[in-house]
Amino acid sequence: MYTTGKKLQEDRIALRLLQFSIPLILSGILQQLYNWVDAFVVGNVDGELALAAVGSTTSVINFYILAITGFTTGLAILFAQKFGSGRMEEIPRILSTFSGILGGIFFMLALLGFYLTPELLKLMNTTADTFELAKDYLQIIFAGVPFLAVYNVYSAALRGLGDSRAPFLAILVSSAVNIVLDILFVAVLDWNVTGAAAATVISQIAMTVFLIVYGIKKYPLLRFRPGKDMVDGTAFIQGVRLGIPPMVQSCITAFGNLILQNFMNGFGSRTVAAITTAYRVDTIVILPVVNLGSGISTLVAQSYGAGEMKRGKRIFAVGMGMMVIVSLCLTCLVIPAGGHLIALFGASEDVVRIGQEFFRGLAVFYFVYGIASAFRGYLEGVGDVLYSSVIGIVALLSRILMSYAFVDLWDNQIIAYAEAFSWGVMLMLYLIRFLWKQKKMA
Repeated sequence: MYTTGKKLQEDRIALRLLQFSIPLILSGILQQLYNWVDAFVVGNVDGELALAAVGSTTSVINFYILAITGFTTGLAILFAQKFGSGRMEEIPRILSTFSGILGGIFFMLALLGFYLTPELLKLMNTTADTFELAKDYLQIIFAGVPFLAVYNVYSAALRGLGDSRAPFLAILVSSAVNIVLDILFVAVLDWNVTGAAAATVISQIAMTVFLIVYGIKKYPLLRFRPGKDMVDGTAFIQGVRLGIPPMVQSCITAFGNLILQNFMNGFGSRTVAAITTAYRVDTIVILPVVNLGSGISTLVAQSYGAGEMKRGKRIFAVGMGMMVIVSLCLTCLVIPAGGHLIALFGASEDVVRIGQEFFRGLAVFYFVYGIASAFRGYLEGVGDVLYSSVIGIVALLSRILMSYAFVDLWDNQIIAYAEAFSWGVMLMLYLIRFLWKQKKMA
C-alpha cells in the first residue's frame, strides 16, 4: 500500500484512499450484514417481538465492541507510524503484547457480562414482553467477545501495514458462515433468538481464526511465539498511550448509548423496533464515511511516521473533498429508500413509518458528519487521539442533554435531531483544534 520515502503524487492520493478504504467499506458492510441477518431472519420467522428483543440488546453489545475497536483504533495508528518510519522490528512485539492482554481482559469482562445480563437489561428499562428473549440472546453473544478482541488487534496490525483486504476476506468468511447457520438454527431448527446468537458467535470464531492464519502466513513480521516474552513493556506503554484515549471515549459513548437506549425504550416496543432497525441500516449506509476517515487517518499516520507532513496535508485535503461528495450521495440514497429497507425486516407499517421519519430527520446532516470525520482522521493520524476522544465525549453529552430537554417538542423524532446536533458539535470542535494546530505548526 505504501512505501516509506516514496513520493505520493497529488493525482494518486484519491486512488490510494480508495484502494485502502473500499476493502474496509466492504468489510463493514459484510460485518453489519450478519447483524442484519440475525434481525432479518428472526423478524421474518419469529415476528416483531423477537426483532425488538434482538434490537434491545444492541447498546450492551456495542459497549464491548466500541471498547475493543476504540483501543485498537489507537493501535492501528501506532502500527502505521512504525511502518511509516521503517521500525519493523517493533511490530511483532506490539502484536503479541496486545493479543494476549486484550484477549484475556475481554474474556473476563464477557464472563462478568454473562452473569450480569438480567441486571443490565433491567437497567435499560427493557420491556417486559421482550425481556426473556433479550436475555437468552445476549448471554450467548458474550461468548464471542474475546475472539472479537483478538481479531481487532490483528486487523489493526494489518491496516497499519496498509493491508485492508485481509479483514475483508475474514469478514467474508464470517458472513457466509453466519448466513448459513442463521437459516439453519432459526428457520429450520426453530431455535429462535438463541439460534441467531449461536450463529453469530460461531461466525466470529471463524473470522478470528482466518485472520490469524492469513496474517502469519503472508507477513513474517506478524509471527511470534506464545510464552513468557509475549508482553513487551515498551510496546505496552506505546500502545496504551494511543489506545486508552479512544477506548475511554468509546466506553463512555457506549455507556451514553445505554442511557439513550433506556430513553428510547420509554417510547415503547414499536419505536424500539423502528429505531434499532433504522440504525442497522444507518450503520451500513455511513460506512463509506467512517472508513474513508480511517483511510485518511492511516495514510496521514504513515506520512507522519516518515516525517513527511506536507504529504499528510495533501492527503487530508483530497480526503475532505471526497468526503463531502460521498456524504451528499448517501443523503440522496437514504431519504427515499430508508423506509423500504426497514420493511425488509418484517416490520409493520407503523414501525416502517417511524423509521422513515427518523431517516428524514437525520440523513440531511450526513455531510456534517462526513466533514467532521475527515478532520478526525487527520488529527488522529498525527497522534492527537486524546483531544479527538474528548470531542467524542462532549458530543455524546450534548446528544443526551438535547434528547431529554426537547423530547416534549419532537417526541420520538428527538432521537434523530439530537444525534445530528451532536455531529455539529463535533465538527465545530474539530475545526477549532485543526486551526489551532495549523497556527502552532506555522
